[in-house]
Amino acid sequence: MAGLNALEGAALVIGGIYMLVMGLLGRPDSPQQAEMGGLTLIALGLIPLFAARGLLLRRSWSRGPALITQIIALPVAWTLLRSQGVLIPAGIVLAAVSLTALFQLARPATIEALGIRRPGTDTDA
Repeated sequence: MAGLNALEGAALVIGGIYMLVMGLLGRPDSPQQAEMGGLTLIALGLIPLFAARGLLLRRSWSRGPALITQIIALPVAWTLLRSQGVLIPAGIVLAAVSLTALFQLARPATIEALGIRRPGTDTDA
């Protein structure tokens, strides 16, 4: 589960670095847009990386960012699936990773391992 979040975060950071470098050194239609897009992807990639570290350390706060990352990835996967060419397999992989991570994050064993109490449970029990 932490590995899936780290994988997504690393992919975003790598994509962001690529966009940033191409914006600085390449010849994009809009260098400012490429540079800002790269910086945005890098910033967005840090969220699942921090969540992955928190999941590895079994921190309860890490479940929220991990869930949000997976929920946001689903519309991106849908967009990739509706495109053409090489983006379709990327959409399949992203959808599979996101759904698997969502399932893992919602499991009672995961909730218990992270020390999250269910609503209405007594703290002394």
